[in-house]
Amino acid sequence: MQMSLGEVLRLTLFGTSHGPRVGAFLEGVPKGININPNLIQQAMDERKPGGRYASKRKEPDIVELVSGVKNSVTTGEMIEISINNSDAKSKDYSFLPNQPRPGHQDMVMMKKTDGKADLRGGGTSSARLTAPIVAAAAIVSPIIEKLKISVNAHVSSIGEINSPPISKCPQKWATEECRDIRCMDPATANEMIDTVEKNRMSLDSIGSAVELQICGMPIGIGEPWFDGIEPYLARAMMSIPAARGVEFGKGFSVVEMTGSEHNSPWGGDKENPVLLGDKPDGALAGLSTGSDLFCKIAFKPPSSIPKEQITLNLETNQQEPLIVKGRHDPVLAPRAVAVVEAMAKFVVTDLVLRGGFYNE
Repeated sequence: MQMSLGEVLRLTLFGTSHGPRVGAFLEGVPKGININPNLIQQAMDERKPGGRYASKRKEPDIVELVSGVKNSVTTGEMIEISINNSDAKSKDYSFLPNQPRPGHQDMVMMKKTDGKADLRGGGTSSARLTAPIVAAAAIVSPIIEKLKISVNAHVSSIGEINSPPISKCPQKWATEECRDIRCMDPATANEMIDTVEKNRMSLDSIGSAVELQICGMPIGIGEPWFDGIEPYLARAMMSIPAARGVEFGKGFSVVEMTGSEHNSPWGGDKENPVLLGDKPDGALAGLSTGSDLFCKIAFKPPSSIPKEQITLNLETNQQEPLIVKGRHDPVLAPRAVAVVEAMAKFVVTDLVLRGGFYNE
């Protein structure tokens, strides 16, 4: 099985949720990039479990760069990222493989590997493997920062509670509640917390969404067709565990629009063209337009819930009750914010390198 993303900049994941470690091989990083361990750890702290509205699994997520970095500077060689697993509780998965969990990869992965896969905690499909993705993005961030490209995301929806557009929200994080739930709008954050608590008390989970904004891209980042910036971002975002949908710009509301309503005219001048109008497209034909690019990613309700569910027992061939024990997220978007930002940074960096926008 392959777990790789990228062309010039290439990331290959390894490890499982309950194995000794998770990590990645990061290839294509230019030589001479300064590595700041504090900034990498800050990124890891934004993602790691143990928060108020996340799994209570406690992982320090200390990143070890095994190769490809010397004296805190990249060498141009492959970088091996290694992160130890220190708080896995495998006994919580004693019902596996006999009773595959609803909504999880247990059954399909068991069939794919003829029963050989390590299913504990989601195995190779676990969100635990997003940790090295966040570390990789922190390593390559200086490349797009040099071009003054910025990436920002927050929780835009939980259940029926929706925030204002990210472009109209205050900066991160205005209140403690905003930080806890990872929503930039204080009033919406309070409503979201109430919704999560109600579902938690009823032993259930709730769906959610993250909104992403990419600013500062020059015109032309991306490749036609399959590696256009939107198709590439969509692939990356849909690879995040539990992602169920992606939309760009005006999204599915375009179904109800006419061409004259949707089109954004060009303004500015020949040397500095600018798209005009309300929320103009951040990409056309797979290439960045110079306008901000907006993306929303929908996440399903977490499948592991303490409420009793009925599912197949492979020993008895009967549907039987299952209560999933352990430490699980009641909602996914708060912890996905850091992963969405990391995926966007990785994709944009790869396209920047492919397009020749970066000079060492």
